Amino acid sequence: MKKNVGIVEPKIFNLPDGLKLESGKTLPSVALVYETYGKLNKDKSNAVLVMHAFTGDAHAAGYHKGEESAGWWDFMIGPGRALDTEKYFVICINVIGGCKGSTGPSSINPQTGKPYALEFPEVTLGDMVNAQAKLIDHLGIDKVYATLGGSMGGMLALEWAAVYPERIECVIPIAATLKHSPQQIAFNEVGRQAIMADPDWNGGDYYGKALPEHGLAVARMLGHITYMSNVSMEKKFSRRVKEDSDEFKFAPDFEVEGYLQYRGQNFVKRFDANSYLYITKAMDFFDLSGEKLFAKGSLGRTRFLVIAFKSDWLYPSCQSQDMVRQLKMHYVDATYCEIDSAYGHDSFLIESEGAQQAHLIRHFLTKRS
Repeated sequence: MKKNVGIVEPKIFNLPDGLKLESGKTLPSVALVYETYGKLNKDKSNAVLVMHAFTGDAHAAGYHKGEESAGWWDFMIGPGRALDTEKYFVICINVIGGCKGSTGPSSINPQTGKPYALEFPEVTLGDMVNAQAKLIDHLGIDKVYATLGGSMGGMLALEWAAVYPERIECVIPIAATLKHSPQQIAFNEVGRQAIMADPDWNGGDYYGKALPEHGLAVARMLGHITYMSNVSMEKKFSRRVKEDSDEFKFAPDFEVEGYLQYRGQNFVKRFDANSYLYITKAMDFFDLSGEKLFAKGSLGRTRFLVIAFKSDWLYPSCQSQDMVRQLKMHYVDATYCEIDSAYGHDSFLIESEGAQQAHLIRHFLTKRS
């Protein structure tokens, strides 16, 4: 059995000059929480930047002291694993706008001494990447060997290639897209409306008060439905009812109802409602379609491995295929692989389904140009 990276500690990098945002506004004080696994080699050429998904964070592998749950991609990162920490220096950075230590709406506004709430400025995926680039500079890394991630993580990996083409050798977007479709935007909007309809949201000013737990839980329930597939839900729940359900009532009679409520209730313990609003909006405005992916320079020397999942109906494989088509039209070395998984959009996070994904990534990274 392969070992994982063991106990890890998150680190904090404070941007010395704040961050100029794409909107023209400036965040005067910016902290980035990140974790690293493995060692940076002498010529600093083995850095691999892992991007987390929408509600993820920097804790991608190993264990935090006193916790029983490993990082969200632990089966992918470690000695002998696809992202082999005996070969690569793996970095995962929590995005700005989030709520897991990096600066976001719940952070203290230095001008008021209170949480930003909705005074937090609009942020984009480009802003998130620009902040990450400052951390990479701080680590003394001129060029990142590979950047990769699933879902929003894949979109961030693409943004890195678009904004810093000269600093990236390999890009692996997984279950991602060049831009959100109207349907994807619509799902996000329903989630946002669920949060804002909660009276405890209070126009975003709920810190130190009752939290908008009901609205945030409903948003998560909706999101979780889109992350699964009909096949996986049938296999996991079918139409089974709970054992204590012996009469008709508006309660979670079916197992799938109870599961969704459980997921929603646990989500509100770890995520901030305003971060949900800001990050989903940033994802909706992300757009690298057409020539936008190539606007900052040629990607002719960059290799791409684009991975999709057959049962993913939230980020369908046609979006990944279109991405590869655009890359090949610009003479970029791009490989497309579609994995026949039954677990929908979440397939890239499930270890039992990750064997093919791990094999593809390991092989792709080993073939160094």
